[in-house]
Amino acid sequence: MILNRRKREALVVWAVLLLIALPIAPRVVSALAPGGFSSPGMESQRVSDVIAARFGYFPSSLIVLFTSSEIRNDDPRFLAALEAGLAEVRTLNVVASVVSPRDNPAQLSADGTTAYVLIGLRPAAEEFRSVLPRVQAALRPTELEQIVTGAPVFYDDIQAVTERDLRRAEAVSLPVAAVALLLVFGSVVAAFLPGLVGGAAVLITLAVMTLLSQVAFISIFSLNMVTMLGLGLGIDYALFIVSRFREELRAGREVPEATAQALATAGQSVLFSGATVFVGLLALIGFPYLALRSLGIAGALVVAISVIAALALLPLLLLFVGRDIDRWRILRAPTVPNSTWGRIAETVMAHPVRVLVPALAVLLLLGFPFLSARFGAPDVSILPHDVPSRRGSDLLRDKFSEGELTPTVILLTAEGSMLTQERVGAIYDFIHRVAAQPGVQRVDSAFSLDPRLTREQYQLLYARPDRIPDPFAEAAVQQTIRDGVAILRVAGEHGQTTEQTQALVRRLRSMSPPPGMELLVGGGAAGALDYVDGLYEHFPRAVLFIAITSFLLLLALFGSVVLPLKAIAMNALSITASFGALVVVFQDGFLSGLLGFQPLGYVEASLPILMFCVLFGLSMDYEVFLLSRVMEAYQESGDNRASVAHGLQQSGAVITSAAAIIVVVAGSFVAADVILIKALGFGTALAVLLDATLVRALLVPATMRLLGDWNWWAPAPLRRILPRWGLRV
Repeated sequence: MILNRRKREALVVWAVLLLIALPIAPRVVSALAPGGFSSPGMESQRVSDVIAARFGYFPSSLIVLFTSSEIRNDDPRFLAALEAGLAEVRTLNVVASVVSPRDNPAQLSADGTTAYVLIGLRPAAEEFRSVLPRVQAALRPTELEQIVTGAPVFYDDIQAVTERDLRRAEAVSLPVAAVALLLVFGSVVAAFLPGLVGGAAVLITLAVMTLLSQVAFISIFSLNMVTMLGLGLGIDYALFIVSRFREELRAGREVPEATAQALATAGQSVLFSGATVFVGLLALIGFPYLALRSLGIAGALVVAISVIAALALLPLLLLFVGRDIDRWRILRAPTVPNSTWGRIAETVMAHPVRVLVPALAVLLLLGFPFLSARFGAPDVSILPHDVPSRRGSDLLRDKFSEGELTPTVILLTAEGSMLTQERVGAIYDFIHRVAAQPGVQRVDSAFSLDPRLTREQYQLLYARPDRIPDPFAEAAVQQTIRDGVAILRVAGEHGQTTEQTQALVRRLRSMSPPPGMELLVGGGAAGALDYVDGLYEHFPRAVLFIAITSFLLLLALFGSVVLPLKAIAMNALSITASFGALVVVFQDGFLSGLLGFQPLGYVEASLPILMFCVLFGLSMDYEVFLLSRVMEAYQESGDNRASVAHGLQQSGAVITSAAAIIVVVAGSFVAADVILIKALGFGTALAVLLDATLVRALLVPATMRLLGDWNWWAPAPLRRILPRWGLRV
């Protein structure tokens, strides 16, 4: 065995890798980027790009709230203090515009306590995270309280809260996983090795992500997913190999032979399991959004490194530890197989229909709420209430109309000036058609400054575009009109995540633009709509890719057409059940008090996709370990019923232990403050729990018992050309 001869040199290589990764990995939080939920092909993104290019500012502005319990906002002292606070901000070269209540009285709250200011930032090479501290430092303290919010602050808070969530999850998951491993193995040494492998995989992956982020966009949301997968899979894969190694030692093999046999059996299963998870995550690269692509890259990376660590680092450790694997025993670990799984196997074999029907009914019932899912894009509501962007957003919602704060943006484009007599009249007519749409509160533009002005008066007002007589109209033109482009802002009656606003966006996009002009609709609600539509346009292709790849792998491994189809169906059941739970918990708010969050009213659109890509491979992991034992017994005896019972008895405890580790690690992220991370942890833990109990322990063996010898059927031509590799755990 080459590893045995070169084990010292190989361990030195691993030690060097870990020493290199150690100082790099902690920098990962500052290296990763927020955002990535837009695509150049989205209509809303094209609106943003045109505004940035033509008008010189990003549509997503900083918002500064000024509030006081002592001075009313209609008091001259309030506005004077507000302007004093902004004086230095106006001089910054990164600031493109400052719109205060002097420019737009609608920015004064009706209760007299609050006003807000919009600060437009220039499209510059600098990132928001470097611009934000400059703007915050330029705000002068006054007698008014100041709260800064808006998209740049949201991104800044995402990074801070994500790092906090990661630390909390590690503090919960590592000790609990250690206890779980002690319960599985009974000795400190045996329990320590899987933890070491999982930790090494995460450390190296984070270091690689830090370096990769220097040349590519890597989403901040990948940080928690990588830690969850790295710890869970790294520990799981090591658990399977260590369990087999101990089994071989008990059978009388020497340490090198036991290590080799563990790699040839459990190691082979780990390699295939890693391949299925890798394929699932690789499907994310096909989506048009940088955030999902980077999640796919980071996820595939941590899976690959976890497999390498389990197959290359762990055997070295086993060779060094040898028979001391059971040293420092603190309790007697259960043996595998054990009588409990034997009784379960016999019950399922004796009553397959009685087991199948209620288990299937439970999964279908859990998945049913997914039919009422509403999808949305992430916004500030995914953050806890104690961060600045959320506090500012909540205050804005309390003091102002939510629809007014998140307007839908209409962009009219044409060749030449937008201020000719014909176009002024045509745009005026178009605005009145927009204002008549259900759910529209107001349309702000250079052509709707005062409802008392008529069509002819606007034509007269802009008859000489170079000499507009009214200063207010001239300022509006400068802010919203460029050659060939006009901006209209539609204040709706509802918030941007509501069904009413999404329906309004669809109606606006279906409207006929003024003659000779093109119509584009953007803004927050339009961006969310484009995001969801884009995701689910590509999702069927991802599902097809994963299903076909998994089918072909299982077909080659087991030589059966039926088993891969059954495996795909069983995976779909457990995943769909977790999708239903997402709706009940995070959309409708069940358990929200216990889990410590405010329900979103929708399911973040990427969550089901991300969970499907992750969980399909994880579920296939347990399928392989179960089926390999069943097939091994079937090839020896030819008795389907006895083989299924034997396979369940042999693998049940190992699968349960592995699933328990994933549930512990994923479940620790339920304590996260970012609702997306909380939902991902909850959904993953629930799906794995259901998969290891209802699906693998009951549904799969019951189905195989009923199918009988048909489990192993394949057309004659395939039987002649397909190799049959018996995988064992």
